[in-house]
Amino acid sequence: MEDPDQDLKATDGERSTAPDFDALVSPEELVRGNRTRDDFLDAVLGLDSPATIDEIANHADHGRDAAKEYLEWFDRMGIVTRVTDSPVTYERNQEYLIWRQVQQLREQYTTDDLLEFLQTETEQDEIYRETFDAESPETVSISAHAADTDRSIESVWDALSAWKTTRRRITLLERALASAPDGTTDRHAAA
Repeated sequence: MEDPDQDLKATDGERSTAPDFDALVSPEELVRGNRTRDDFLDAVLGLDSPATIDEIANHADHGRDAAKEYLEWFDRMGIVTRVTDSPVTYERNQEYLIWRQVQQLREQYTTDDLLEFLQTETEQDEIYRETFDAESPETVSISAHAADTDRSIESVWDALSAWKTTRRRITLLERALASAPDGTTDRHAAA
């Protein structure tokens, strides 16, 4: 093994002070760092209602101290929202997740792409409106429509789920287009 360059070696003054080995992160922790974060992220993304630190630690299969640390960081990032103080509970911040999806759409597609996707989804929405003779999937009775059209309840439910997905896509695309400053979303087109 070769000696490091002179400017990378500790000075005499630095050698007189021993490193704080207790403050160093163990190699195991360095390797596990991203996995631990992902475990906690998966746990909070799966929340349907506010949960305590202990509940989230259990979902992530990690300790309470790590859960507390990650939840405070996620709170600062906007991924979760602190709901109560005693006991401390957190819930998933759905608005943050939507914002991230909008940002991803803006980063990955040009304005022309987004407009084309919106046109396609809007046309699909119109087809669903005509098929169900309704303005939204929430106003359709699954059992009544199945009986009226001689379709299975499962097939009507599938179609209504697809319609709801179309509506969510329209909302995301409209937000991506509305939040883009004029001409700045054409990153790919300008390249």
